[in-house]
Amino acid sequence: HLKARGIYDVRVLEAMQEIKRENFISRSYLADSYGDHPVPIGHGQTISQPYIVALMSQLGGFTGNERVLEIGCGSGYQAAVLSRLALEVYSIERIKALADSSAERLKREGCDNVTVIHGDGYEGLPEKAPFDVIIITAAPVKIPQELIEQLADNGRLIAPVGDSIQTLVKIEKNGGVITTEDVACVRFVPMLKGHN
Repeated sequence: HLKARGIYDVRVLEAMQEIKRENFISRSYLADSYGDHPVPIGHGQTISQPYIVALMSQLGGFTGNERVLEIGCGSGYQAAVLSRLALEVYSIERIKALADSSAERLKREGCDNVTVIHGDGYEGLPEKAPFDVIIITAAPVKIPQELIEQLADNGRLIAPVGDSIQTLVKIEKNGGVITTEDVACVRFVPMLKGHN
């Protein structure tokens, strides 16, 4: 169904096939593993629907050499897909219980190029910047300036933006010039400041 909905990047399709979504959700939701909808993962968070994970990954325009920052590790599913597309992935999670469980899960899945950090996504990860791709998996009302500053030249930032109405946007930085493209209407949990 991903191909039929415009997912054409062969590497993304292969990564989606290789990473088993059922390994990233609780047993009580196993029946929903391949339903194309979000699934609760506890702490008021969800795992994104497969189509959106594939779309955001495709928008990243991966060649395999990228350094990636993901904001909102959650269960680790998007990070696992990114691990098959990029050179290095840093994933920030503000909820410690989720950061710990996703780090274990990613290790179990052989995603050795992913580092999970418990922290505040609004601050990004300046000590590891710049990043070729930044993917935000929760919706800020506006993109934090810190994240735009941590984007490499020729980098891409993909994020849902908005409050009650959200739009998936792709931001590109070329020669310091920022361009924004609206991609689709989406619904994500809000991006929150701080960590716990």
